[in-house]
Amino acid sequence: MKKVVVLGGGYAGVLTAKKLAKKFKKNKDVQITLIDKQSYHTMLTELHEVAAGRVNEESIRMDLKSIFAGRNVNVVLDEIKNIDFEQKVLTSNDATYEYDYLVMGTGCKPTFFGIPGSENAHQLWSYTDAVNLREHILNMFRQAALTADKEKRRELLTFVTVGAGFTGVEMAGELGEWKDELCRSFHIDKDEVTLYVVDFAPKVLPMYPDKLVRKAERRLIKLGNELVMNSAVSEIHEDKVVLNKGEKVINTRTVIWAAGIEGSDIVDQAQVEKAGRGRIVTNGHLQAKDYQDVYVVGDNIFYIPEGEERPVPQMVENAEHSAPVVAHNIAVDIKGGEYKTYKPTFHGSMVCIGSRYGVAQVGMPGMWFNLSGFFAMASKHLINLVYFVQVLGFNKIWSYLMHEFFHTKNNRSMVGGLLSNSAPVFWKFPLRVFVGFMWLQQGLSKLPKIIHDFNNVFLLPQPPKADALGAASGAVTEAVTAASGAVAEAVTAASGAVTEAVTAASGAVNEVANQVASNGGDIFTILADLIHDFMNWIAVLPVPGFVENMVGWSMDAFFYTPDGTQFTQLASLVQGGMIFGEIIFGGMLIIGLFTPVAAIATIAMGCMIWASGMAPTEMLWYLVGGFALIGNSGMVLGLDYYVWPWLREMMKRIPLLRKWYLYVD
Repeated sequence: MKKVVVLGGGYAGVLTAKKLAKKFKKNKDVQITLIDKQSYHTMLTELHEVAAGRVNEESIRMDLKSIFAGRNVNVVLDEIKNIDFEQKVLTSNDATYEYDYLVMGTGCKPTFFGIPGSENAHQLWSYTDAVNLREHILNMFRQAALTADKEKRRELLTFVTVGAGFTGVEMAGELGEWKDELCRSFHIDKDEVTLYVVDFAPKVLPMYPDKLVRKAERRLIKLGNELVMNSAVSEIHEDKVVLNKGEKVINTRTVIWAAGIEGSDIVDQAQVEKAGRGRIVTNGHLQAKDYQDVYVVGDNIFYIPEGEERPVPQMVENAEHSAPVVAHNIAVDIKGGEYKTYKPTFHGSMVCIGSRYGVAQVGMPGMWFNLSGFFAMASKHLINLVYFVQVLGFNKIWSYLMHEFFHTKNNRSMVGGLLSNSAPVFWKFPLRVFVGFMWLQQGLSKLPKIIHDFNNVFLLPQPPKADALGAASGAVTEAVTAASGAVAEAVTAASGAVTEAVTAASGAVNEVANQVASNGGDIFTILADLIHDFMNWIAVLPVPGFVENMVGWSMDAFFYTPDGTQFTQLASLVQGGMIFGEIIFGGMLIIGLFTPVAAIATIAMGCMIWASGMAPTEMLWYLVGGFALIGNSGMVLGLDYYVWPWLREMMKRIPLLRKWYLYVD
């Protein structure tokens, strides 16, 4: 039995464990264990959204056992205190774990560079940090609302973000956006709130080109941030932060530290060669320099690829690229083969500054594109979705879309509140019952006809040659008679046509004039009459020609006999299905049972009726109503209120659905 232990449930650890599980899914002689002190995987790149109250904390947390459900990975919750690389043993306070191959994916932690008073700063490097920071900011506003002392209020309402890199800029942007909402909630003047961004560097996001830097700085300033560049933090106190050894003092109760990272505690203690703030030195196969059975992934890697001058960056894409390489090389150790050398190709980075603006540099070496605004935000969301597909599939994608777009408050998303579904679904109840009743009565009115004769097809257009044989004998005689009278009739009609046209034209002008006069010049009444006349003219919803052609082909192929004179048995079955569908789905809408399914089904039936060319304009109400009811309309005064929660729990217990994440929490 080969034992592979993955230490750390971050980006790199989770992806490596999943890749290993895939490679050894049929090999019972390989035991894969993932160890982490937390029961969940955290989206570290989205911590600022929780810290600034944009999304709920559940949005950045993914249960580890859900991620590895149905896979050959044993999830162990424990905190490793020591690693004996010689004996190949991991030790916690209560247990020991042996390994044949160890994957180090413990990530990093904030570094304070020995600054006095760092314990007074708020970190933003974990799920707990984000939740605690959000509560602290809320508490500052609560206290300020109850304080009359101007100096104390200013101190409580001053927020300092230290660090102008990715994390610092994103946090400052979110805070600048959130402060407006907080001021409204606590009845505080926005001018009383002061935001600072402090950094030793001369500009924000120094890794970006100047054009993007200027855009980022303008956005931060627009959101109310004062940029304090070329300034180093000397001391941090409970009520102030000292810059440049006393040159500037900012009175504040909130210092948010986002100024640098270093290796985790366990890596710091590990007896392996390290460089670059506690990163483990590796070879090209991502093996620790001193131990070939120890592999390194993600932020823990210190490796300079061939042809590069700097080590691989500490970013999520590094975790995504290193995970499959390590999984492959461990498989080579166990099963044989050729090692892969780590040659990452990075595709850029994205920074959001608030919920509706961002900057990004995307592409590949030698071909970079600078994005800002909507497109930068779109690229960030797209990259997140790509990652979620790998980790928790449909389940997490659904959750992410809900949190980021559909459950937003105060328009804090890249599309504002346009997609928000936070409006009360109570108001859909009467619409749901009405649309359901309309479908139900349509079905019940047709049901007696098919009970009397199931083969009586009346919902589909008649076969093209159904009456051809019976009518052929009389057609010739009728045609001759009609032709003899047609000439005389045409002459008479033509002579009167001109007179009639002139009379009608003059009458139309007079009628319009009379209408304007009689209505006192009410143009709206005239427009209403014209619209009414137009709707009467289009008694049937128009169908595009290409749709007619497709429907005609399918009718000829499936619903008409080859000679075109009769309906097939399939036509009878389709008609019966439509009628029973109208009854069943209409009833489901009325009682609010599986409302999304019923709504989508009625939309499909409406489209079929429309495509057949027999849909009256009132079908628009059916279609629009169906779309409006796809959401949680059945949760109000409907059976969905009881059924959906039960169904969600049942779906999570089905192994296949859990393995492929085809459920919603």
